[in-house]
Amino acid sequence: MSDLALFRRRLLKNPRQVSAIAPSSRTLARAMTLGLGPKSGPVVEFGPGTGRFTEAVLARGVPPENVTLFELDEEFVAYLRQKFPGVTVHQLPAQAAARLVPPSVGTVISGLPLLSMPPEVREGIVAAAFAILAPRGRYVQFTYGSRPPLPPETIATLGLSVNRGHKVWANLPPATVYRFRRA
Repeated sequence: MSDLALFRRRLLKNPRQVSAIAPSSRTLARAMTLGLGPKSGPVVEFGPGTGRFTEAVLARGVPPENVTLFELDEEFVAYLRQKFPGVTVHQLPAQAAARLVPPSVGTVISGLPLLSMPPEVREGIVAAAFAILAPRGRYVQFTYGSRPPLPPETIATLGLSVNRGHKVWANLPPATVYRFRRA
C-alpha cells in the first residue's frame, strides 16, 4: 500500500486524529530535519503518520537505531515497523516518551497538530519533549498558522526560546517550521 492510500484511509476513518488534508511534503520534511546527521544523537519523532519525516531523518544519515517514533494509530504503527526496520516504534502517546526514553535526545521532531489540541495536552507533549532532550537539544514543530504553535505564555512558563524557520510553500497547506530550545 502506498503512503498516500494509507493516509487517505486513516484520514477518512479518524479525521480528528490525522488532522491534516494531505501528507507532509518532502520539502517540509527536509526543512524539519535541517541540521541532522550521523552525529546528531538520538532523534525522537511524535506523530510520524506514514513516516515522511522519518524518511528525511534517515536520509540525513541518522542511524535507524538512533530513531524512536511515538504514534497512536495502529495501522500507521504496523506500516512504520515494516517500512523502517531498525527504528523503534511505540504505539503510545507522545507524553509516554519521558517514561521510555533517557534524557539524551538531540532532537524531537513533531508532526502533531498542537494548535488543535487542548492546552493541557499541548503542554504535556512539549513537556515530554523537553524531559527527554539533552541540555542543548531542540524541539522542532511545524504549523499551518502564522504564529508559533505554542502561545507566548507557555513558551515563557516552560523557559523556552523559539526561532522561526522556513515557510514551506511546497506543502498542502503551506507550513512554517519552528525550533524551540531551553532559554
